[in-house]
Amino acid sequence: MMRVHQDYWQNASSGYRASKKVSELVEEARAEVASLIDARPEEVYFTSGGTESNNTVIASADALLGSEAKIATSQIEHSAVLRPIERLETAGRTVHYVPVNAGGVIELDALRSCQPQFVSMMWANNETGVIQPIKEVSEWAREGGIPFHTDAVQAVGKIAVSVQECPVSFLSMSAHKFHGPKGVGALYVKEGMRMQPAMLGGGQEGGMRSGTEDVASIVGMGVAAKTAAAQLSSKEQQIRERRDLFEQLVLEKVTGVSKNGELHHRLSTHSHLSFQDCEAAGLLILLDEYGVQCSAGSACMTGKQQASHVQVAMGIPEERAKSSLRFSLSHTTSKEDVSYAAEQVARAVKKLRSVQTTGIGPVTVYTP
Repeated sequence: MMRVHQDYWQNASSGYRASKKVSELVEEARAEVASLIDARPEEVYFTSGGTESNNTVIASADALLGSEAKIATSQIEHSAVLRPIERLETAGRTVHYVPVNAGGVIELDALRSCQPQFVSMMWANNETGVIQPIKEVSEWAREGGIPFHTDAVQAVGKIAVSVQECPVSFLSMSAHKFHGPKGVGALYVKEGMRMQPAMLGGGQEGGMRSGTEDVASIVGMGVAAKTAAAQLSSKEQQIRERRDLFEQLVLEKVTGVSKNGELHHRLSTHSHLSFQDCEAAGLLILLDEYGVQCSAGSACMTGKQQASHVQVAMGIPEERAKSSLRFSLSHTTSKEDVSYAAEQVARAVKKLRSVQTTGIGPVTVYTP
């Protein structure tokens, strides 16, 4: 990326000779990204990331299908899908929110029964890592002629994703989820699918996404895609072993821990745990001080901690949902990292439980 900034700073869409090499770099990256999902280069369009890709597809579907079309999505989607769909619902569109079972997997019968004209369903959940039955959904949608979009941001680069084996119409991805740069992503549009661009202007990206290309970031995404494709199988197994070791150590050291989500069909990079008699907000503060970076399964909104919509949809009790944390691993996570993290989780849980038991006060007043 630095070399592109220094040596290939020209506009990829310009007509002078120097820009030809810049344009070639963009196309090389496009080919690598397409290869990662088993698509053709001409079906891949660069965007600023998954949020833009998701919003573009949803807005396009609404514009092309019309206000009478029924939209189906799941109850556990990322906000980059839920928010634009909720806005359409507010405008009078009919939206069906497909439920999930206790493991966080969508109910296929409920999806089929709502008879939608457009479907948006994530490939893998961002909180629990649970992998959805995308092959079944995509084949059902294809047979019914239903445009099907999948938010595959969490899945691409972590597990094998093939738009040939799973015939989706649209697919969103973000580079930073497979060790590429932030602020760049892509949208797969199956050949022959109608698409209305969200951004008009100079006609870049085949008219699908106008705006001067961020060549350095696009090249970075291409390199990350090539690396991910080459290491996918071996790295996934390595990460899974480290994740399983982390969970084993936590369960050995801490009582009252629950694993959340379908355990046999989840990303190797995710561990979603609930800690009895602990609030996630307090654990986050302690773990951050101990050098462990993780995220809560619930969000603090207007000063009040609320249970995650994903866990609510799974039927997890509110108290347990508010005690949930998501731990993320990658191929750079070592056994030493895992061991250290498990030790600090045990340390944090012990301290938080003792504070809550003695009633001394909120955990935030303590220096770990």
